[in-house]
Amino acid sequence: MENGLHSSAAANIQVPEAVPSTTRRCKLSLAVNAVIRTLCLLTSAAALSVMITAEQAGVLSFYGFNVPLYSKWSFSDSFRYVVGVSVGVVAYSLFQLLLIAYKATRKSPILRSCSWLLFGGDQILAYLMISAGSAASGVTSLNRTGIRHSALPNFCKPLDVFCGRVAVSIAFVFLSGLLLAVSVVLDVLSLSQH
Repeated sequence: MENGLHSSAAANIQVPEAVPSTTRRCKLSLAVNAVIRTLCLLTSAAALSVMITAEQAGVLSFYGFNVPLYSKWSFSDSFRYVVGVSVGVVAYSLFQLLLIAYKATRKSPILRSCSWLLFGGDQILAYLMISAGSAASGVTSLNRTGIRHSALPNFCKPLDVFCGRVAVSIAFVFLSGLLLAVSVVLDVLSLSQH
């Protein structure tokens, strides 16, 4: 009788089924993608907000003459390029986060053709972000060093706050470009699993 009790008690115990590895991998992929997209959104928004608040007035002493200076981000084409690309990346990152939330709630995979579009968008925006950072860093470097073959001085001495804000914005631009490049790698991994 004891054997019968043990066998019927053992039959009533339910062992939870193991979560399939593909479901766990999909959830992990979504979580990593959401973190990367959120970081990209935050760095792009930081680059944008720091750049559009970069503005300062100062006085430059030039051969005994005091020359009033005023600098604003919108005076430079490369700084406007940074702002434009950052706005695009912020909007794209918001779209990506909404798509990830939709995918997580609906538990439906993204179509392969849509994955290719996301891969292309990530790659294009990564290149644009690196390009914008490079263009802006060239102008900033020129502002910091002055023009060596002429008597034009370093503009960042009297406009140190402006130059500092631009440098911080450029750092965020490059970080955002790096995060977009990581997103491209994640897209490639996602496409290879389809």
